[in-house]
This record gives sequence, structure tokens and C-alpha cells, in this order.
Amino acid sequence: MDFDFTQDQVMLRDLSREFLSRESAPRAVRSLMDDPRGFNDATWQQMAEMGLQGVAVDSTYGGQGLGMVEQALVLDEMGRAAYPGPYFASTVLAAGAIAASGQPALMERYLPDMAAGRTKATLALIESALSWAPSGVGLRASRSADGYTLSGVKRFVPFANVADYILVVARTSDSSEDGTTVFVVPAGASGVSQTANVEMDRTNRTSTVRFDAVRVGADAVIGEVDQGWRIVGAVLHRAAVAASAEMLGASRRCMEMSVEYAKVRQQFGQPIGMFQAIKHACAEMLLEVENSHAATYYAAWALDAGAADAPLAASAAKAYVGDASRKVCGSAIQVHGGIGFTWDYDLHLYFKRAKHYEPLYGDADFHRERALELTLARMEQPAEAVLA
Repeated sequence: MDFDFTQDQVMLRDLSREFLSRESAPRAVRSLMDDPRGFNDATWQQMAEMGLQGVAVDSTYGGQGLGMVEQALVLDEMGRAAYPGPYFASTVLAAGAIAASGQPALMERYLPDMAAGRTKATLALIESALSWAPSGVGLRASRSADGYTLSGVKRFVPFANVADYILVVARTSDSSEDGTTVFVVPAGASGVSQTANVEMDRTNRTSTVRFDAVRVGADAVIGEVDQGWRIVGAVLHRAAVAASAEMLGASRRCMEMSVEYAKVRQQFGQPIGMFQAIKHACAEMLLEVENSHAATYYAAWALDAGAADAPLAASAAKAYVGDASRKVCGSAIQVHGGIGFTWDYDLHLYFKRAKHYEPLYGDADFHRERALELTLARMEQPAEAVLA
């Protein structure tokens, strides 16, 4: 078994790092914090020309036809650069949901423009319950003669402020275990209104989106009616790994900054990296980063390979990396001392990126419980099934 990245994967990683280090340098990131839209159109289009929005989109629909590993490599670099923009929302969440539908006509309608960066989309899932299960969906989609009427509120919708389409997870039935359906709604549709949220991580914009009797046609359904969680569940697995990749990138950058700082910061006539406490802190950071790397990229590989343990691997990665990124980024601030707490120093960009993704798509407690459920279910299977 070869655990190294392929030559093409290394090229993609290096290309992404070179581009983001130039276009998403800390000064550029800071300038976009006060921008009403929160991202740069020119950078978005350059990314599209590089094919980054279409990395995981099937080549039939204008993408590169690569997998979760390659997308994780790009997201890893975005976390490392604290890239501000709707890449995660549009490519991981929205494009992932459309691809998971398995409907060629639907994919042909939306994916080529998304892969080319011409349109952006997002997924509206979270409500007041902050639940990652079908039971948390309360926004109602009522059947009408020519389609559906959507009414309700979605919270923390990522980059809804710049989306052309919002994929809305709505309740269409109370009589089934699932009872949810995914709809694609134009962001400018009548009855859709948004309120920007005040976020700790100002490089990641979210909105509270209200749907007041929003009418959509029957062709707005993604997948099957009352079986939307088949799509949402698949997206959440990918989102957990994608969020792990972004947190990994942020952690890696914090570790690198800490090591660099420990080499040059003098105290008592010698670099602080000579002190045992600082050595141990940096060593612990390296341990957490390497473990996070292994967990994230194994989970990405498992999703690409359709491995039986892919859901377990995704939950294990999100649970571990969520905790590890907080520890690494927090420890980096401690290594830097007083300057690490200041607004003018760049560490806060990466710490806040890690904290932003820590609870999203299931926090560590959620995924530990999920991992336990999956493990117990696997233990209850006949030996023949497990070995298969």
C-alpha cells in the first residue's frame, strides 16, 4: 500500500499553495473582512480557470473528475491561507448535493456552470435545533398544484449573500423516518430574505435566511421526495472530511509559525526554542498535526474508494481534528506570548478558522457518538459480512 500522494496530487497541492500564498496573503484576507461580500471576484475567476471549483465534479459535467482526496488537498491549502470565499459552500455542499442526486438532467443543468465558477450555490440545513439529523428539519414545504411552497427559517447558511442558488432541506412529510426533501431555490426568488450573522471568523460569512411562502416548481426537487436525507447524509460525510481538511491546514500553519517564531525570539540571551517547555509544545503540535493529516486523508480515501468504513472514518477524522486543531492553534498563541493575542498578528486568522469549523457538520461529541454507533452496528453483523 502506497501512502504517498501521486505526482498529480502533489502538483495540485503545490499549485494551490502557490496561488493562495499570493492571492490570499494575510493582507488580502484582512482587507476582505470589511468587504460587504466577503470575497474577491477576480480571485474566484482565477480559481475557476485553474479548475479548482471543478476538482471533484465529474468530467461529463465540465469538472476534472477527481475525488475527495484532491478536494481535501485544495481545502487543506485554503485553511492554511485562511482563504475567504464560498468555495466550501458551493463545491462541497451544493455541488456535492447535486452530484449525490444521481440525476443526469439536474447535474447537466447546474454542475457545468458551478464547475466553471459562473454560478455559486450553498446549502441551507441548520435551524434553531442545531441538529444534524432529519428530526432537526422543521422548514415546511407544502405541496401545491404546480409545485411546492416553502415557509420557515434557516440559520448559519454559508455565503448565502453571494449565492445564485440556495439548496434548501425542507420537511415534506411527518409520517416517515426521513420525510425531508431537498429543493433548489434561486437566491433572488420572491419571499427569500437574508440577515447577515455576526461571525467570530469574519472570513466565513453566514446568513439567517427566511422563506416566506416561497413558491418553486416540481422541477426544483433534488433527488426523491421524502427521501432527502439520502442526499444530505452523503453531503455531511464529505463536509466532515472537508472541514477536517480546512482545520488541518489552519493547524499546520499555526505550527509552522510557532516553530519559526521559536527560532528567532530571544529571551535570556537565547532563542525561546531552546527552552524545554517550548520544545514540548512544538512537539505536541507536530504530533497533533500528523495525526490529523492521517485521519483526514484516510477518510478522504475511504470516501473515494467506497470503503465500508467510510462513514466511520469521516466521523473519526472530524472528532479528532476538531479537538486537535483547537489545541494546536491555542498552543501556538501561547508559544507567541503576548503578541499572539493581538489583532495585528496573523495567528487569529487561523485560530478562528479552526474554531469556525469545529462545531459545523457535527462537533467532536456528535461524531464520537456516531463512531460508537457505527462500530457497535458493525460488531453485530455476522462474521461473513464483516470480512466481506
